[in-house]
Amino acid sequence: MNKIAVKQALDKVIDKARVHLYKPIQIAEILYRDRIEQDITLSDSTTYRTKSKKWRDVICIQFLGRTSTSSARYQDEIFNDNAIPPVILEILGKENRAENGIVEAYIYRKFLQRFSQMTTGLDYCVTHDKSDFKLDEFLAMFWHEAGLRRSIDKVYEIIVYALFAVLVEALEVSVAVSMNPDKTDILKEFADFAKSVIQLTPEQTTINLKARINRVGVTNAADRGLDMWANFGLAIQIKHLSLTEELAENIVSSVSADRIVIVCKDTEQKIIVSLLNQMGWKSKIQSIVTESDLLRWYEKALRGKFSESIGDAVLKKLSDEIQVEFPTTDKKEFLQFIEKRGYHELKSPDWT
Repeated sequence: MNKIAVKQALDKVIDKARVHLYKPIQIAEILYRDRIEQDITLSDSTTYRTKSKKWRDVICIQFLGRTSTSSARYQDEIFNDNAIPPVILEILGKENRAENGIVEAYIYRKFLQRFSQMTTGLDYCVTHDKSDFKLDEFLAMFWHEAGLRRSIDKVYEIIVYALFAVLVEALEVSVAVSMNPDKTDILKEFADFAKSVIQLTPEQTTINLKARINRVGVTNAADRGLDMWANFGLAIQIKHLSLTEELAENIVSSVSADRIVIVCKDTEQKIIVSLLNQMGWKSKIQSIVTESDLLRWYEKALRGKFSESIGDAVLKKLSDEIQVEFPTTDKKEFLQFIEKRGYHELKSPDWT
């Protein structure tokens, strides 16, 4: 395999990576370890497969404030034949050592470029208020930027969450939890369970809770399951890309809620309905929300008759969640890291 093919394999991994670039960073740190410590053998993945996650995490904690939450199996896919197996890593290592870390430098320049792109998207939330924030413009920034497109599923999730959570709160929805009065004997028998888990006691057999919608959080990049859940029995699944029969089955079979809301692009709605009907699962789907619905609801929330009480809250929730999901890297600190490792001095026509 020649250098061009090897670089193409690395670029494929970088292009497929979400904004955090966990897997490319792991490759960079393996190459750094091979070049500096020389205590691993690139042809033998057992010498770095597990350890390299810790090397990667040191960098991720420093510049992202978080580490990968994906399953070990998903993380190890980086060493599969269709990604960066040992045979490719060996060639990258040879090139990297010969050029004093040029491949490491290349990966970290891509990292900085990706975060510079993300900053542009985040700045939109900061520089716009309810008078001029337009959801379609905001989404377009992620769709049209190749480096950000891989993270648009999380952006969609945050957009939906910000709106839904604020509207449920604005409506002051409450949830009543009660028990069958005829089951008092069971309640007394399991009084400690009922108090700890359900917050019911023989003296208080009904409680009222504020309705809430919650995000599952930063999840495995390969997950196809639950995105959001509500304490009133609702599950919400975000689908911004084409839904295959396999993914449709995963949505319904992996979520145990009786009522599921699917959020999707307008062009996917008929396909989703057709698939669900074929599989006999339509009864579990409470509703399908499209991007057009979101655009209309955002317009009402930001510039409608109740915008004074709702608009700012939606944008604040949106901005806060994006900051949590995509923490901003301190560019000055990162450039110091680049300089400390000597990457700023490295140039090569093969690695631009």
